[in-house]
Amino acid sequence: MHRFLILPALVSGVALMATERPSYTVERRVAGLEIRLYRPYLVAQTDVQASMERAGNEAFRRLGGYIFGANGTGQKIAMTAPVAMSPLPEETRLAPTGSGFRVTFMMPSSFTLASLPPPKDPRVTFAEVPARRMAAMAYGGNWSEARYQTHLEKLQAALAAEGLKPVGSPVWARYNSPMMPSFMRTNEILVELAP
Repeated sequence: MHRFLILPALVSGVALMATERPSYTVERRVAGLEIRLYRPYLVAQTDVQASMERAGNEAFRRLGGYIFGANGTGQKIAMTAPVAMSPLPEETRLAPTGSGFRVTFMMPSSFTLASLPPPKDPRVTFAEVPARRMAAMAYGGNWSEARYQTHLEKLQAALAAEGLKPVGSPVWARYNSPMMPSFMRTNEILVELAP
């Protein structure tokens, strides 16, 4: 999920007031974390080989274009939350940046893989996120990489203290429009937990 990920001017004047989010139940709260059980959901996703800030901006142009009508039917698709970002596996990152990220938009639950309009940009693909158990740490404020790293370290320390084993890469989830003042924003870092 960053120097400061400023979502591009593409969205200026467009309200990103999301109404739908992935469905989950809270198993328990411990050490500043929520342990959640997520139900499956669909995402549109794109991979970008770049630094965190550049990857986020480029990914948003691609995915935003798709939901704003750059698809096979010209259909506009409702914005959901969060915009989620996670590092690509190291072996898939290309030189010279040595970094890369996958950014996802959840698709509204009214769609299936078969009913989603095809993207015009071949770099936009779809996936089903399976049911999974996640630890989530929420925090407010800006989208700086330093702030993200600080809260990621807190999340990792809390998991270790509770004897919870993370699997896979952390997911940085942002729930608000870039027009939202930073002190009013809701952000989360999530990691999947081993069974």
